[in-house]
Amino acid sequence: MQQPSRVVASFPDYAGAQYTVDALADRRFPVDGLAIVGANLQSFEQVTGRRGYGRAALEGVTSGALVGVLVGWLFGLFSFVAPLVSALVLGFWGVVIGGVVGLVVGLVGQAMSGGRRDFSSISSVRAERYDVLAAAEIADVAERAITELKPAPSPR
Repeated sequence: MQQPSRVVASFPDYAGAQYTVDALADRRFPVDGLAIVGANLQSFEQVTGRRGYGRAALEGVTSGALVGVLVGWLFGLFSFVAPLVSALVLGFWGVVIGGVVGLVVGLVGQAMSGGRRDFSSISSVRAERYDVLAAAEIADVAERAITELKPAPSPR
């Protein structure tokens, strides 16, 4: 069962909350009774560009070639006759075959999407604010200790 706690400080960014808990830890405060909680979470998706057949092909070739070279190189290393040469040769063929397979998979995947998602993006979760919570029995002491801290350095 989780023990009761309360908010002892709030910050607009994670760095401020982290700085506060770290500063308390440096002063030997019992930080095992603290928690940093992101409040009012929002899903955020940054669109990075259009994704058509060209980009799908490029991404497919790249990922296929990387997987192919890794698999080929590993198989080559476990060869009993000339493992270095085998690793290089199989790594090369892994790039070629993996690139072709990746190209086909990328193009087929793009065609099957039917134009429903013709863009690429990076997803993340953001919080509106970050609260430092303290267990009820140390909350008053934590609030006093936080008021004695120097303010967090501003980001550059």
